[in-house]
Amino acid sequence: MGEVYVNTIRQNRDTLVAVCDAELLGCTLEGGRVPFEVSERFYGGSLSSLEEALEAMRKASICNIVGKKIVEAAIGKKMIQKTAIIYIGDIPHAQIIHL
Repeated sequence: MGEVYVNTIRQNRDTLVAVCDAELLGCTLEGGRVPFEVSERFYGGSLSSLEEALEAMRKASICNIVGKKIVEAAIGKKMIQKTAIIYIGDIPHAQIIHL
């Protein structure tokens, strides 16, 4: 299945959930216009299962997700579409905003 890091940040009425595949935490991804840092400060929350991460994402106002496991899981649950994904090198990244 796989583990991911989930960081939930609440501010006023909004909830931001940042999720990354566990092996990406602390890495800098190359291959885009600029390097993309999967920082511990932003993404480093609690180590969770994919199902726990998806549940946190369902409750969020905004989601930032990076990594093959979490992006594929979100596609599988129809939370995002493949056309909404950008790639940094070969690593997928997506954002979800619930209005």
